[in-house]
Amino acid sequence: MFNSTVNKRIIMEQTTNNILMIRPSNFNYNVQTAVNNYYQKDGIEIGLVNENAQKEFDLLVDKLKSNGINVMVFDDDLQHDTPDSVFPNNWITFHSNGDVAIYPMFAINRRLERREDILSFVEDKGFKINNIVDYTSAEDEDLFLEGTGSLVLDRVNKKAYCSISERSSEDLLIEFCEDFQYTPVIFNSFQNYDGKRLPIYHTNVMMCVADTFAIVCLDCIDNKDQRKNLVNHLTDDKKDIIQITEDQVENFSGNMLQLKDSKGKSILVMSDSAYKALSKDQIDKIEKHCKILSSAIPTIESCGGGSVRCMIAEVFIPISK
Repeated sequence: MFNSTVNKRIIMEQTTNNILMIRPSNFNYNVQTAVNNYYQKDGIEIGLVNENAQKEFDLLVDKLKSNGINVMVFDDDLQHDTPDSVFPNNWITFHSNGDVAIYPMFAINRRLERREDILSFVEDKGFKINNIVDYTSAEDEDLFLEGTGSLVLDRVNKKAYCSISERSSEDLLIEFCEDFQYTPVIFNSFQNYDGKRLPIYHTNVMMCVADTFAIVCLDCIDNKDQRKNLVNHLTDDKKDIIQITEDQVENFSGNMLQLKDSKGKSILVMSDSAYKALSKDQIDKIEKHCKILSSAIPTIESCGGGSVRCMIAEVFIPISK
């Protein structure tokens, strides 16, 4: 489906002003992802789910645009069974040397989200794709690595933080790091669910790396050596570590993304539920580094089990000349 060559010349910045978002057409509770995404909640009246999700999506896009973010909105259609298309960051990443990576997905219906017309849409917006790096053949071996859901990237220091789970293969992480010249930082994170300690499905639920700080739930990492190793990496890179609790993770306080506006000023984007779960001290610590922007997406969070960060695919590829 895709060409598979890696261009390794250019180092990324940590943040971008350009993002891709997919407006949902058939958003709903996805039973295929619910088997290991314990943040999903069923029970909302089906007829209202997509309508509410579209309203939440549109409000978030309006807020981002009014804060100087260049948002490219691609409208999903009803031809595909893609209830999670609003979360494009799980299947694609754009890199500053013009490389685009395409990722293997755990849920079969999520694989339908990978569409060449979306790549053409981005190119039509004036961006240049040099190479496609395709990892999707790993699905034949039941190995998965779901984009920047699995990978929390420190693009400046070239580190890929990854909590290993059914959707985040260590073998594929190593392959990605070899291809894109990142250092892997590997650990296991857990949540309490139904009286059990179960793996967190995506790293970006419990961790966010920004330019000068990181937000992380260290309590989710049960192994002390792994916890210490992660802290050492962040400290070595002079990141101000802002810790959050497991209860705050349940409110998506780890699922945040730092962007920059048209003037180059940093903005940390999150949901209202994530913001409201933070303490005043945590908010003050974040605001020492950058502005906070939040938006209400309760339907998307409850039915989809993902939050604002999952809705955004950062576009770092160069502008066509």
